[in-house]
Amino acid sequence: MARIKKTKRKREKIDIISNIIVVFFAVLSLFPLYWLVTSSLKNSADVVKMPPDWFPKTFVWSNYTDVFNNQPAFTWAYNSIVVSLVSTLALIAVSTMAAYAFSKLHFKGKNVIFIVFISSLMIPKEVMIVPLFRIIQDFGMVNTLSGMIWPNVATAFGVFLLKGFFDSIPDSLREAAKIDGASEFTIFFRIMLPLVKPGIGALFILNFVQVWNDYLWQLVVGQETGSKTLMVGIATLMQDLNPNFAYKMAGAVVAAVPMLIIFVMFQKYFTKGITIGSDK
Repeated sequence: MARIKKTKRKREKIDIISNIIVVFFAVLSLFPLYWLVTSSLKNSADVVKMPPDWFPKTFVWSNYTDVFNNQPAFTWAYNSIVVSLVSTLALIAVSTMAAYAFSKLHFKGKNVIFIVFISSLMIPKEVMIVPLFRIIQDFGMVNTLSGMIWPNVATAFGVFLLKGFFDSIPDSLREAAKIDGASEFTIFFRIMLPLVKPGIGALFILNFVQVWNDYLWQLVVGQETGSKTLMVGIATLMQDLNPNFAYKMAGAVVAAVPMLIIFVMFQKYFTKGITIGSDK
């Protein structure tokens, strides 16, 4: 009994130490966000002040109002939301059908096609910028939201992610539905899709964030002020000769808020989606 109690106390001490370490690194990871928000409420001189003020002495709310009054920030935000949302929804529609086909259907050359398709993940997007831009230019989509949306629709990552979820569904469900006379579309929409909701939620968050932060492609395609996205528009604020750093921090906070909202809305599916494979 004494040995058991000693072992139990040792485990409790280890748990306490582990929790302290986790909390410490959690707070440490949130510090950049804290510094961003507090800096956006300071004067420009206070942002670069050394030693820094860890908390604003006076709150300068005009930094946020200036972002919307002096710049077309509402247009940039609208463009970002449309590009990210439409791209993600279209990607989910394409990826779910392709992943289901690769996972459950049988056709000649399926494995070879899947390997070739997944191999595209090894090609950096920067390598494809020039040919992709030429294609968009030939279609007349430069300086349009469509030019930013459609290149993000057919990507291998979404198919790769969702195929793993479809693979975890027993084939007996599909076979039973076929015996009951269900069509392939009925099986897909009414049986398979509800079972892969966690994967769809995880893919929604990952792709939405990726498209929202896709600065390079949006910079190349959206060359006019009215077609810029929020990330590109906020980045142009740093090109001033005498930059107002607090003003730029406020713009960065505005650009980060939608990401936080999306994560809070879909965090249940995201957490379940990335941990579903850990349970037997």
